[in-house]
Amino acid sequence: MEKPEEPSSTTDNKPSHNWVEITDVFKESVKDLQLGELLHDDLFGLFEAMSAIEMMDPKMDAGMLCNRGARKITSFEQAVADGLLTLNEVPPHMLLGIIDGTLARLVSWLEGHSLAQTVFTCLYLHRPYAPQDRALKVFCLAVYKLLDVIKELLHKAMVFEEEDFQPMQYGFHLNPDISEQRMIGMLREVEEDLHKKARNKQGDPESQGIFARIKFVRILLQVLNSLRKEDQQQNSLNDCQRLLNSAMEMLQIIKDSVKLGKGARDGKCGNKGFCRIEGIIIGEEELACFEPSINQRLLPPTFPRYTKIKKRAEAIEHFIDMVERFKVVCKAQGINSFHQAMELFAEFSQSGPCLVSRSALQLVGRNAGSSREALREALRNFCGPHALSSRAIPTARATADAFLARAGRPAALLLQLSGHNRARQRDKLAVLLEEFALLQEEAERADAACASSLGVPPKPHFATWALYHTLRGQALYLLAGFELELYAEHEYYYVYWYLYECIYGWLISTLSRADSLLQEAWNGTAAVSQGGGRRQKPNKTARRPRPHARDAVRLQAFQQLAGGYFKALLGLLRDGLLQAPLPGFDRERVRFEHRFGAFSRLPAPPPAAYRDFRAAAQAAGSQGSEQLFLCAGRHFAQAGQLLAAGGVGDAPLARTAKTNFVLLRLLAAGHRPKIKPTFCFNESKQFPVICLTEGQLTHE
Repeated sequence: MEKPEEPSSTTDNKPSHNWVEITDVFKESVKDLQLGELLHDDLFGLFEAMSAIEMMDPKMDAGMLCNRGARKITSFEQAVADGLLTLNEVPPHMLLGIIDGTLARLVSWLEGHSLAQTVFTCLYLHRPYAPQDRALKVFCLAVYKLLDVIKELLHKAMVFEEEDFQPMQYGFHLNPDISEQRMIGMLREVEEDLHKKARNKQGDPESQGIFARIKFVRILLQVLNSLRKEDQQQNSLNDCQRLLNSAMEMLQIIKDSVKLGKGARDGKCGNKGFCRIEGIIIGEEELACFEPSINQRLLPPTFPRYTKIKKRAEAIEHFIDMVERFKVVCKAQGINSFHQAMELFAEFSQSGPCLVSRSALQLVGRNAGSSREALREALRNFCGPHALSSRAIPTARATADAFLARAGRPAALLLQLSGHNRARQRDKLAVLLEEFALLQEEAERADAACASSLGVPPKPHFATWALYHTLRGQALYLLAGFELELYAEHEYYYVYWYLYECIYGWLISTLSRADSLLQEAWNGTAAVSQGGGRRQKPNKTARRPRPHARDAVRLQAFQQLAGGYFKALLGLLRDGLLQAPLPGFDRERVRFEHRFGAFSRLPAPPPAAYRDFRAAAQAAGSQGSEQLFLCAGRHFAQAGQLLAAGGVGDAPLARTAKTNFVLLRLLAAGHRPKIKPTFCFNESKQFPVICLTEGQLTHE
């Protein structure tokens, strides 16, 4: 596609401006300025000065990179005239290289690079109708349709940031006059032709490879077209599962034949290295159809950003991972519980999915998980408020419905939160906690209003549910700091103290209260008849099992882990095994208040002050470091027992607890490391193994 013509600056071949040469005047004027002096004018401030420095400066203006060096940029027309591009009967190994190279650039675009420097460096895509080779023409048109479908899917989900995805099209029209169904039909026709050729050439891996690539593009287009729809039907998602299984088979064929395409073997860059051409880092030998600087003039005058093109084998692995993620996304359609959706979204986010699969999960499961009926069912199963039952009087049901309507926004934001990248989630959690602070106030008013209308003592049903999700948000906020490596090692111990004393303790008591409320609802002690308002007699049946017992055991294990880290790190600091900053340059109180500043507006739990932490640290450390290590070892031992019991089954955390327990028993016995301990987050991103290599321990 050609760059649109710039508007002419002349009228009737006469210049619209009279340009005056000021170079000599400028040089004469600056003679009066000393070195380092600047002349300030109201019409020429810092913004204008930065613009003057950036524009047309190769170090600052990305569009000027094409003026450096002697390499000539080849356009589509010039490449055809020079015989560099083949339009008729493209050889199979060449077609394989074109398709694989374009798919690699598609993956590079999905990882945050611009279209102009990735996909549209392929000259064939500038004239998609020009190739006479049918397979190549249909593939080029399908790429346009893929770009359009992916762009729409990402914009509907709205979970991308500027570092994840660049939506600018740079003047390229991504929606050719071909519908999705017609595009799929064209790909099917090419498939049939290629399938016949592959049967005639039995055992020809190149023909089979081309067939697999065209079929995979068709399946990917069908799947993305289904996932981007607002009203996905269960039948369509079942078809997606079948298509995804077929796509995985095609990807295995593509993976085996990726070396057959031209440009995939060792060339001027080699398979083990990268070369840099005009701001684009390339991992394999370039074909003539890929011109890195063809769109350089379309880039804005900004700092040059080097684009690293994916290797072809790595791009295929990316698509394999994407297809596996799509299988999980399709399973989310049947989820109609908010708590189940929240667990699925959180687990999916922790696995590190790509942007497209994160966005697809948002479109498939977010609306079902945060609907009013889903929240109603979640509250009923969590603490059993009578106002949500069909037997409640209309006034209580209306109050409960009003609270559910108010809770819909923070619930939807909580599910949407997991669709963002891990770094952005922590920032958005701080904002979401303010929403939950307001929701807690609404919950308390709803509980009081329901109790008044039912004529019973107030029960904190809605408040318990709101507090539970507030505490979960706080725990996620603090633990994300370990995953993102935001904390210094000397900060670990008061972060774990906050989790141990404030967060997990409140979470366990909140779940215990929810269990009690649910037992009351099951036994009928809080039930009121719809008509006369008389109390029903308690049902003297056997007590039912606690529904939140497994979650409570897991939280108790986390609390013991946090307590173990707090006391172990406090002992290491007391013995000088961890380097703390000098008080004159870094104040611990400032860091403490900064780390927990996001909790200052929450009504419950009340934010802990720095003096509370210092009092707890002094009380814990009053018996010496050996006693601290011994107590920390007991915490880790108890955490390991809890993780092994209660059906929790978290093997990596259990190994972490056992390893730390062994180490702390050695430290409590008087052994000391010769060098500073290190923290290994391989088993868990939030709870590290305290590492000491063999031979580092000495006995005092």
